[in-house]
Amino acid sequence: MARRHHKRRGREETPGLDVTTFLNLMVVLIPFLLISAVFSRITIMELSVPTSSGGAALNKPNFAIEVIVRKAGLEIANGFSVEAAIPKKDDQYDMDMLSQILMRLKDRYPDKKDATVLMEPEIEYDYLVQVMDVVRGATVLVEGSEEAAGMVLFPDISIGDAP
Repeated sequence: MARRHHKRRGREETPGLDVTTFLNLMVVLIPFLLISAVFSRITIMELSVPTSSGGAALNKPNFAIEVIVRKAGLEIANGFSVEAAIPKKDDQYDMDMLSQILMRLKDRYPDKKDATVLMEPEIEYDYLVQVMDVVRGATVLVEGSEEAAGMVLFPDISIGDAP
């Protein structure tokens, strides 16, 4: 019986991983992304959250400014009843009318700094931001010139769900 001698194959070395092409890509890609990055300004608005404690509310007048955003339009309430209703104009909320009414309220209550924005659940977030911008301040024309000046209305804004 003849024995067959099998050639023993030498262990083949696995080739090393060539990462030079990947490194070349990273060397080009990272500076390109850093140069073309758009740096956006992020604004953080401080909101006051309503508290459940009622002890301090006894000393203050119970007048509250509430802007209620509904599908049909905007409502301005005093905490007890609706004082003004602003219907939508061309399927858009009438922010100019809201601003005028809020400026009249600021004239009546100059020391008032807080307001509440209440929204129905189906309303888009963009409308919340627009209403909050109008409630925080308005742009008015300075008498005797054509320049516009910013007027702070109610900077302390609370948000919540509409009843």
